[in-house]
Amino acid sequence: MCPDRPTTGHPGAPLQRGFGLPLALFMITVLAFLVVGMAQQQRASGQSVSLQLQSQRAFFAAESGAQLALAKVLADELSCAGFPTELDFTIGALKECKALLSCSATDPLTIPGSGGNQVFTLISSGECGAGNELASRTVEVRVR
Repeated sequence: MCPDRPTTGHPGAPLQRGFGLPLALFMITVLAFLVVGMAQQQRASGQSVSLQLQSQRAFFAAESGAQLALAKVLADELSCAGFPTELDFTIGALKECKALLSCSATDPLTIPGSGGNQVFTLISSGECGAGNELASRTVEVRVR
C-alpha cells in the first residue's frame, strides 16, 4: 500500500494544489473571446465595404440614367414625350442595377427678347443590390 503524501511537503515548503489547470482554462477562455470578437469585426468590415461598393454602383447607375434621359429630351426637341421610366443595366459594372427615370416640364417662361424658355427636370434614381445590401442614389438634372 502507498503511504499518504503530505499536502504541505516538508516544514516551510509552499502548499501545492495544481494551479496550472485553472490558469490554462482562463487563458483559453480569454483567447476564445478575442477570436470571436475579431471574427465579428471582420464580418462587419466586410459588410461595410460591400455596401459602399453597392452605393457607388447605384450612384453611377443614377448618373448614367440622367445622362441618357438628358440625351432623350434634347433629341426629341425638348419634350418629355416617349420618355422611358426604367432602365435595366445588363452588362458591365452596372449589371443587375437599374435606373428609375422621371421627366417633368414647366410652362414656358416668358422672357423678353427670347422665344420662351421651358425648364425640364429629370430625376434618375439608381438602385443596386438586394435585401440588406440594397443601395439607392438619386440624381436630379435641370435643362433649359
